[in-house]
Amino acid sequence: MKSQKGVKNKHNLTLTDLWVLCFSGAFSEVVLAEEKRTQKLVAIKCIPKKALEGKENSIENEIAVLHKIKHANIVSLEEIFESKSHLYLVMQLVSGGELFDRIIEKGFYTEKDASKLIQQILDAVKYLHDMGIVHRDLKPENLLYYSLEEDSKIMISDFGLSKIEDSGSVMSTACGTPGYVAPEVLAQKPYSKAVDCWSIGVIAYILLCGYPPFYDENDAKLFEQILKAEYEFDSPYWDDISDSAKDFIVHLMEKDHNVRYTCEQALQHPWIAGDTALDKNIHESVSAQIKKNFAKSKWKVSHTSSLSFIFLYS
Repeated sequence: MKSQKGVKNKHNLTLTDLWVLCFSGAFSEVVLAEEKRTQKLVAIKCIPKKALEGKENSIENEIAVLHKIKHANIVSLEEIFESKSHLYLVMQLVSGGELFDRIIEKGFYTEKDASKLIQQILDAVKYLHDMGIVHRDLKPENLLYYSLEEDSKIMISDFGLSKIEDSGSVMSTACGTPGYVAPEVLAQKPYSKAVDCWSIGVIAYILLCGYPPFYDENDAKLFEQILKAEYEFDSPYWDDISDSAKDFIVHLMEKDHNVRYTCEQALQHPWIAGDTALDKNIHESVSAQIKKNFAKSKWKVSHTSSLSFIFLYS
C-alpha cells in the first residue's frame, strides 16, 4: 500500500469519516472505536511504521492471511487504513474475556464444556488447514470469548506467526510458544499443519486438569520433555476424567506427526462427535490448578494491556 495524506483506506475515506475513537490506553497499540453510521464497535490495532522496519514481510504475511479467512470462530480483519506514520488494522471486536478467566468464574464446568470448546477450535483450525494456512501459535492466551453471554462462542486470534503453505515449500522456522510447540519444531525438522493439532492436544489437556503437560523452569529441560513427548495423566487430577478424553489427547499429542490425528480425524472422535464426554463437575479442581499454574502475573501484566488483549491481540 502507498501512504496517503492523512489516514485513509483504499476507498480514500479517512479514519475519522468512519470511526469515532472512544478508548485509548496511555501506551496501548489497540483502541476501541465505533462506526458512526452503524454504531458498531471494533478494535483498531495501531502499528507504528517505525516498529515495522525490517519486519515488513511479517505484517504483510499476517494481513494476507487475515484477508483470506472468514470463519465464525476466527477474529476477522474488516478494514485497513494507512497514514505516513502508522498502519491501522480494523478488527472484529471480541469482548467476552479470556479463556481461563471464564472457566474460573464458572461455578460448574465439565468435560462436556471442554469438549464443546475444543470442537469449535478444531472446526476453525480445520478451516485454516483447508485454506492452506497454519496458525503456528495456538495457545489459551489466543482464545477469546466473543461476548459476555453464557453461551458465547470462542474465537481464535493472533495470526502474527501464521503461514500460508506454498506448493513445494516446507516450513522449518522454529516459532511458537514454549510449552505448546510440537516436537518436530524443536527438533528443527521440516514440519506441517500437524503442529497445530499437537497444540490443540496441549490445550485440551490443560482444559481438563488446569495445568500444562510439560513444565520446567529451565527451557532446555522443558524442550527435552516435549521432544520425548513425556507426559502423564496424574492422579488425583485425572482420576475423574474419562478414558475417552485421555484417548483423544493421546491421538493429538502423538510424537510422530505422520500418525498424529488431523483436525478432521479429531472432529470424528467420540469425545467430540459422540457422547463420551462426562457431565461431572470438575470445576473446583480445574479452576484451582489454573489459578496456581497460570497466575495473572505471568500472563497479564496490567489492566490496560489486558484491555488491548481482549480487544485484539497479545
